Amino acid sequence: MSIQATSPIAVQVPSRHPAAPLPVPAVVRLLAAALRIAPATEAEFHRYGEALMEGDPLMDDVVNWMFASGSKQAKAIFERALEDGIDSVPNAPAPLQALFEEVENPPSWVDWDLLEYSTQLVRAGGRDGMYVARDVALHGGYLFSGFNQTLLRTGALEKGSNQRYAETAQWALDATTPRSLAPGGKGFQSTVRVRLIHSFIRRHVSAMPDWDPRIWGLPVNQTDMAATIHGTFIVPATAGMGLGLFYSPRGLEAIAHLTRYLGWLIGVDDEFLPHTFREAVRIQLHTLSALAVPDETTKQLAIPMAEDPMLWSFGRFQTTRRRIARSQHLSITQAALGRRAMRQLGLKPRILPWYPLIRFPINVVRSTFKELPGALDVAAAHGDRERRAFLSRMNTTAVVGGSVHELHQRGPSAERP
Repeated sequence: MSIQATSPIAVQVPSRHPAAPLPVPAVVRLLAAALRIAPATEAEFHRYGEALMEGDPLMDDVVNWMFASGSKQAKAIFERALEDGIDSVPNAPAPLQALFEEVENPPSWVDWDLLEYSTQLVRAGGRDGMYVARDVALHGGYLFSGFNQTLLRTGALEKGSNQRYAETAQWALDATTPRSLAPGGKGFQSTVRVRLIHSFIRRHVSAMPDWDPRIWGLPVNQTDMAATIHGTFIVPATAGMGLGLFYSPRGLEAIAHLTRYLGWLIGVDDEFLPHTFREAVRIQLHTLSALAVPDETTKQLAIPMAEDPMLWSFGRFQTTRRRIARSQHLSITQAALGRRAMRQLGLKPRILPWYPLIRFPINVVRSTFKELPGALDVAAAHGDRERRAFLSRMNTTAVVGGSVHELHQRGPSAERP
């Protein structure tokens, strides 16, 4: 599904949007070429610029209601609707009613069996799938200086990248828990909570005196959200091939379907979501070409993240194993993003891709095994244990939704719901 061109007088495009598409990592460029995906047209590229000014009206109305009501019970009412359904809230406020009428009634295109299959595949990717999400999508995402501006204003330096990734990983674990994506499920609830966090961030950052929408657009906008949801699920499926993580054609379509559903649930417009895996790669190519503008904030955020493994818990021989882990994760970053991106991130491009080379044959065997009759359940269970063990090793506690409370405590105004 192509992005729709709009009237040239419709929206003022923020100055952060580049004048022309930017270079993208070789792995994305080669995959796009293999799938015969063209660079963004002038109209498509302009549309990504316009979407930098577009948020999530349904959830933003809910947050506005929370603040306007002045009620300490507003968040509790939201949680009740989320956990028990909107029908459990008598005389629900109109903004809350509108939001839950949408999310509790998924579109007709949702294929629940395909979604369940996709979550099995993600779980089967194990810790290496999580490594790619961390080392390529999140670490490489610091090349997006426009997105960094929002992160820095929500305490990214104080919180640290280790905590930020742990919270993102916990949401991904919830979202890929078996049978959790239908309304009321664990993955459903976590995703809607993340959507709420995004809306609080939009309100919080937009109110700051140093935020200039003419430069940065709207915090947590449609373009940034589209890039983020693709980074979470499509990047591990594409860059993961470099570690031997391969999927059948049906598997790739399933992961694209998961991306579309979770993107819809988290508030991304369908025009920025994939209907096929090929479209997912196209959107990934186009968002990268529109957002990968590094600046001083890139190194400010990326360099500390490279050192995060030195905080992890390994038990015996901890110092040596921490150093190995640091090298291991940098080897994944360089293998996927290349030397140019490493320099832009402020990292020394001297790391050989030793970890991908070691894991490639192992993961090829695992990728082949999971395609055997009845083997996917075994692979998914094993991979899920790996994922949860990795998260526990990071020495931090991640609570999806905890960031909302933090924003309330340190918001720019005295408003409190």
